[in-house]
Amino acid sequence: MKQNCWEIKQCGREPGGAKAHEMGVCVAAKDKTFDGINNGKYGGRVCWAVAGTLCGGKIQGSFTEKQLSCMSCDVYKQIKTEEGSQFVLKPQSQTTT
Repeated sequence: MKQNCWEIKQCGREPGGAKAHEMGVCVAAKDKTFDGINNGKYGGRVCWAVAGTLCGGKIQGSFTEKQLSCMSCDVYKQIKTEEGSQFVLKPQSQTTT
């Protein structure tokens, strides 16, 4: 089974995770809008397109605002490689607000 971002990063911010109580559950781990994209659970394999994720200790903005930094992330690179020609960069329903 393919790993979601919280499993790859071992951030502990998934529901029931070690840091979820302290830091909150990550929006990527609870946004059902993205469920199944890139074969992930919720936004776990399309976190770069989910507004408000936490990276580098800071809350990130919209897809447009964080696109360049996310493309250099190991999670992004791993998922893009694993998905190959089926990779989804930006889901159709995703807005850039």
